[in-house]
Amino acid sequence: MRAIVYRRPGDSSVLEFTEREVPEPGPGELRVRVLVSGVNPTDWKARRGSGSSAAAAAESVPNQDGAGIVDAVGEGVTGFAVGDRVWLAISAWQRPASGTAQESTVTLAERVFPLPDEVSFDVGASLGVPAVTAHRALTVSEDGPARLHPGALAGKTVLVAGGAGAVGHAAIQLARWAGATVITTVSGPDKAALAEAAGAHHVVNYRETDAADRIRAIAPDGVDVVVEVAAGANAELDQAVTHERSTIASYGNDGGKPVTIDFGRAIVQNLRYQFVLIYTMGARAWAAAGEDVTAAARDGALEIGEAAGLPVHRYALEQTAAAHDAVEGGAIGKVLIDVVPR
Repeated sequence: MRAIVYRRPGDSSVLEFTEREVPEPGPGELRVRVLVSGVNPTDWKARRGSGSSAAAAAESVPNQDGAGIVDAVGEGVTGFAVGDRVWLAISAWQRPASGTAQESTVTLAERVFPLPDEVSFDVGASLGVPAVTAHRALTVSEDGPARLHPGALAGKTVLVAGGAGAVGHAAIQLARWAGATVITTVSGPDKAALAEAAGAHHVVNYRETDAADRIRAIAPDGVDVVVEVAAGANAELDQAVTHERSTIASYGNDGGKPVTIDFGRAIVQNLRYQFVLIYTMGARAWAAAGEDVTAAARDGALEIGEAAGLPVHRYALEQTAAAHDAVEGGAIGKVLIDVVPR
């Protein structure tokens, strides 16, 4: 079968197009015929030997997320059958050969979720890391729901930092689907248009206005949850627009600025800082996220494309290095690899 591999950490030049033997699933595993592979920042970071995933083993296949069709079921696996449409998340986490940049991958059944018939494989390959991260960030508040469904966040106000990014986009969509009022911050008019297309009720360009004043004008009592991509750079803003028992759920620290907490304000407000890394969040949280994200996708709440606020950039399997370079270079939108030629 056709595959992309790398045998040492490095830049995208270490990625090689090759042929691999089709693997057989063992107990607790599924083999999935991958149709579309999704690329996330975690993928190029893993390839470089940093980030949340292990660096290259003897032979690693890149990319955590994807979508395809089950074509073999390992011993002890229930709930899946050959021919089922599925989406995959963190397939290669601690399993270097299980990346989705190949025509067939064997992965743990717990990392595979049903893909409803009405949901495209493109959307399925775009869920994984972004949507599960967004789900986790939206469900860690002490006073909020542990699960998402229509109405779960009714009466809540959610602030999404970086609404034009992949996680920000998913957070806007999931929060809107769950009934929240959604505010998002962006750095320019083009990104503002994308965040509006994703469904944000209010978009704040922090380069054109005082973001804290603008957010407070929209939510005078403060926001309930912050979904944060730049914990250090936005620490002062986040603490200025929250209220008693608010949660700041941080999944990234773009820019690398240290996180500074006004302890007096934070303790008086009983603020909760929750750091979000889906690789280590536990099986119960994964099961909940898989079910809720699948339900949201079935409802049409997690669409992608320009009209939905997340432009799609497509590459052939042989162009995986270029796809990685696009993500590492900050491409706005979703980078997808057609493992099976369109």
